[in-house]
Amino acid sequence: MHIRSFTLLTLLMTAATFSVNAAKADEQKGFLENIHRHVTLTTTITENGDLNPYALVVAPVSSGKIQKDDLLVDNFNDISNLQGTGTTILDYNPTTKKTSLIAKLPKHLEQCPGGVGLTTAMTMLKSGWIIVGSTPSTDGTTRTKGNGCLIVLDSNGNFIHAVSGPKINGPWGNIAAIDNGATATLFVSNAGFDVPGPEVKDPATGFPTTIKKATVLRIDLAIPQGKPPVFKSQTVIADGLNARSSKDAFLVGPTGLALAQDGKTLYVSDSVGNRIIAIPDATARTASAGQGREVTKDGLLQRPLAMTTAPDGHLLVTNAINGQVVEIDPVAGKQIYAQWIDADQAQSPPGNGDLFGIVMKPDGKGFYYVEDDMNTVVLAQ
Repeated sequence: MHIRSFTLLTLLMTAATFSVNAAKADEQKGFLENIHRHVTLTTTITENGDLNPYALVVAPVSSGKIQKDDLLVDNFNDISNLQGTGTTILDYNPTTKKTSLIAKLPKHLEQCPGGVGLTTAMTMLKSGWIIVGSTPSTDGTTRTKGNGCLIVLDSNGNFIHAVSGPKINGPWGNIAAIDNGATATLFVSNAGFDVPGPEVKDPATGFPTTIKKATVLRIDLAIPQGKPPVFKSQTVIADGLNARSSKDAFLVGPTGLALAQDGKTLYVSDSVGNRIIAIPDATARTASAGQGREVTKDGLLQRPLAMTTAPDGHLLVTNAINGQVVEIDPVAGKQIYAQWIDADQAQSPPGNGDLFGIVMKPDGKGFYYVEDDMNTVVLAQ
């Protein structure tokens, strides 16, 4: 954990919303201009020492230990601070302001190749079941990365079963879901295919070698009454996407997944390519769209990570290498502006490496996000 240095510059940066593009004042404004307050809600460090919060999910129903609109957050690191070793999921209740441990998984599961390291791939279904991705490691790097799995839990945090196989390798990006109760469709990126350790460098760039084998997988579920979800089919709807190892961030790959308002197009953040892509007809296509269609690239984006959809259809995307969230109009392909939400100058640029998960509030008037440097969940409204 870092200790914040509250300089005058930090106070100025966090006290205001920064419009960092050259948009004119008379142009249409976006969602972020209405966000003025940032309130720390809870720590994500558990009693067993797990830390490094990744996934954020708002509970769609009350079930088991979880109340509707509770916030679920998981941890990617254990007490040793090694990435790919976290095994816990926490529940924060916005009404009582209490945080409790929902699940503590074992380090190793027979059905999960390589062990357990919970990622940003997490969702809770209307039927109460929780599905969470694991991209495990034993030394905190991709050198010892296992293929991982998708883990099914009940709403009391009990392990039910795990699903693995040839199409699942490093389930990484935040799950986008269409949930009809008795059936559901999930979208999750897999960024682990053939990614070597961080010591394997591209001689031309000096960065770890980029592997163009990451995918986006569509999973169709059947959910029998009172029984766990059944994984009916798995379809690769995008492939050839960028992924590479990172000594600091473990893995850089497609991370943010968000459905468009048309309910058919899926937007994905290509972190290595520093761009947002669109996968058309994502809900019904039977073949891969390859690398998809580019929506926007570079500009305000600084290695885009997690992503969510605002009520106006705009995308909110966290940056990995500064403390900004970027608002994008995906239909027009325009970056609206960015707002500093983490200006911690212990990093350079401020907030570098601090942001990850992001999810909208149920009322659509704000959003939740995590600050990895402080191991906290924050409300922006």
